[in-house]
Amino acid sequence: RAAETIAAERYRALGGSILEQRARTAGGEIDLVVRLGDTIVFVEVKARRRLADAVEAVDGRGQARLSRAAAAWLAERAATAAEMRLDVAAVGGDGGLEIFEDAIWG
Repeated sequence: RAAETIAAERYRALGGSILEQRARTAGGEIDLVVRLGDTIVFVEVKARRRLADAVEAVDGRGQARLSRAAAAWLAERAATAAEMRLDVAAVGGDGGLEIFEDAIWG
């Protein structure tokens, strides 16, 4: 949860508004759902001791799950957006954060 808070703060600093945190859908859970202008961003937050390990923790199965969850979130909430993207927010043990935009293609 601390990693999700760090990521949420960064998205707010970028001008985003947090629509949901730990959103549950028929397709799975989404760590963060953020609106940035006309874009809805679905964020998978991964925390590991090393930042590089956090990035590598999102494997193909996790990518496919987030894609399914994002589609379910949009359908369940009848939400529309001009654009959507799937990001990975990697948080290291020192609190460092790196956001990888459009990081998931599943």
